Amino acid sequence: MADYVVEGSRIGGIPDLYAELNRLFMTGEDWRLGTSLDALDDLLHGGYGALAEDHSARVVWRDSARSRQALGVAETERWLREKLAQPGTFQSDTIQRQLDDLRAGTGLTYFERVLDVFADHPQVTLDLR
Repeated sequence: MADYVVEGSRIGGIPDLYAELNRLFMTGEDWRLGTSLDALDDLLHGGYGALAEDHSARVVWRDSARSRQALGVAETERWLREKLAQPGTFQSDTIQRQLDDLRAGTGLTYFERVLDVFADHPQVTLDLR
């Protein structure tokens, strides 16, 4: 099992998260992950990047509390508002509902969404520190 270390101190928002994931997993590739939960999901399925040969991996996420804050309500709201500003690209009613839930304190933050993506991949162990 290979170990990878996410440096949470490098994450100040969603773009920084993907920069960190690209640093860890896409070394040697001539392309980079986009800033999308679908891209993270695809990465964790394996088949390319550092996970191409690893059938299981452990990801240690240092300073995860800092990342949780950086990818919290404010950043998630910014991300959802950005989606709403692109009518026709995303389902506006769904995005608006997610934004309303977030503002009501019942919606998922981006950090929690990332954790859910990791949870869907039992071959990748996530160790929050």
